[in-house]
Amino acid sequence: MMITDEIIDKVSLLSKLSLSTSDRTKAKEDMSKMLDYVKAIEELDLDNVAPSTHMDYISNVYREDVAFDFDRKAALINGAPCIENKCIKVPKTF
Repeated sequence: MMITDEIIDKVSLLSKLSLSTSDRTKAKEDMSKMLDYVKAIEELDLDNVAPSTHMDYISNVYREDVAFDFDRKAALINGAPCIENKCIKVPKTF
């Protein structure tokens, strides 16, 4: 697909960008390269390729949540600047 000045105008309007003449030329080249890449991918036989949901297949690296008794609750509450009904009172955020 040929990238025209009208396409660049529409994309820059939608993205609220003000492009200089050199930026418009560079954008046309970049968009052409992107579309050429997509065209190359469309030509591949991907019938036996499973769709992926993410580019990086890292498993969960977080530790398991483990419940435990917090025996310093009284020290925490006693050290708070303002207590109300055995709870720490904090300032409003709005």
